[in-house]
Amino acid sequence: MRIIGCDLHAREQTIAMLDTDRGEQQEKTLEHQGETVREFYSALSGPILVGVEATGSMRWYSGIDGRVGDRMPSRSSPEDPQGGDVEAKHDRRDARLLLTLLKSKKL
Repeated sequence: MRIIGCDLHAREQTIAMLDTDRGEQQEKTLEHQGETVREFYSALSGPILVGVEATGSMRWYSGIDGRVGDRMPSRSSPEDPQGGDVEAKHDRRDARLLLTLLKSKKL
């Protein structure tokens, strides 16, 4: 089984995915251009469970078991003193949190 925590935005989605059979975990960002997202999810085999924040842009998950959680608690977006992409760091963190909630059956 694959369990996927997904932080979904208008132009992209950041995922944290666990393959429970192999114990492998990976993170990636999928751009919402062309068929990229459809091709990614279509290539996954076996049971798939996706957890996302509540959103209106969920059309990619047709045919996939999913859980929808309330929006993440609001937080300030501090400046990154090293000039990194603070928003991308939050996206990865949010995707990992959704994956953790799914694994612990809290979502």
